[in-house]
Amino acid sequence: MIKRILEHKIRNLARKFPALAIMGPRQSGKTTLVRTTFPALSYISLENPDHRLYAQSDPRGFLEQYRDGAIFDEIQKVPELFSYLQQILDETPLKGHFILTGSQNFLLHEKISQTLAGRVAMLKLLPLSMEEIQSAHLSSFSVEAQMFRGFYPRIYAENLSPTDWYPSYIQSYVERDVRDMKNIGDITAFQKFLKLCAGQVGQLLNLSALGIELGISHNTIKSWISILEASFIIFLLQPHHKNFRKRLIKMPKLYFWDTGLVCSLLNLQNENQLSTHYSKGSLFENFVVSELMKNAYNQGKDPALFFWRDAAGHEVDIIMDEGGELTPIEIKSGVTAHQDFTANLRYWNHLAKLSKPRGAVVYAGNKSQKRIVSATNFPFVSWKELELATR
Repeated sequence: MIKRILEHKIRNLARKFPALAIMGPRQSGKTTLVRTTFPALSYISLENPDHRLYAQSDPRGFLEQYRDGAIFDEIQKVPELFSYLQQILDETPLKGHFILTGSQNFLLHEKISQTLAGRVAMLKLLPLSMEEIQSAHLSSFSVEAQMFRGFYPRIYAENLSPTDWYPSYIQSYVERDVRDMKNIGDITAFQKFLKLCAGQVGQLLNLSALGIELGISHNTIKSWISILEASFIIFLLQPHHKNFRKRLIKMPKLYFWDTGLVCSLLNLQNENQLSTHYSKGSLFENFVVSELMKNAYNQGKDPALFFWRDAAGHEVDIIMDEGGELTPIEIKSGVTAHQDFTANLRYWNHLAKLSKPRGAVVYAGNKSQKRIVSATNFPFVSWKELELATR
């Protein structure tokens, strides 16, 4: 088993809350992690038809069997359980009594907020981070190979080929999860929509343009975006509000949680194709942004990450907002550090009028370094050492 960073936070919160909810995409390792962390608890998968039917028809009787505690996997399958869990948690002084997992974010969050608020700690487990892969000595030599392979644990645990695994994952997701969440009549159109999203990684989300491309209404596209968000396929990065008296872009940018999934949707067959593909820069940006997001979630924190772009086209790829202290980060897919990479950082620092310039460039080179540009130090952080960008 690859050691997961989130395990430390899970153990800590299990000593403070009667229940924990761990959400994340399918195959991100939730079940393996909770069963390893809590071996004494009974494990019940609510994807099992017999368990699900029993829980739906007699939730009180079902839960009575597990008053000593349990792991309920994919609990969003039986939302009837939440109200009954509330009573049990109110009556027990025990901590870490129930562990709930789910692969549908908003549905699980809604039910918890309605019935289990204050009783359950919520965490997100995403695909493997670079730090976790490196700790297990499984990282790829090149960034192209790493992005193509992706970050889902099963690929590493069973040494699977991405070209074999991802198509099956996509098919299973569309056929099972999408139908569970929303009755989509035209699955073919949804699959085309998914591929269009893969081609727009790192771009501003334009719902109307997507709708025109597919011949589908704006509201339908909005609904489908929500489905992809809820099942941890994509996430939206919001623009930062600080405007320096400039008009700002208000649309979010679209990213996927896993670059290997994007490569599969783009029909890439190997990392060599990625090296010369038109999407390489966007995929590298996606890789860095998703890693920064994962790093925050692995610490049990909500990421405070944004992008900044004004109406004139000036842009900073990432703004880290830590209690009002802003740090700009530029992302460049070049392997050679160049002073031109810092142009947007210098522009943003000039507008911000900081007493001491802040920022870093994350690039595709294998070694981090510092360069002096216009008497300002901007560190160049290698894709292999992304944690340095947050310091």
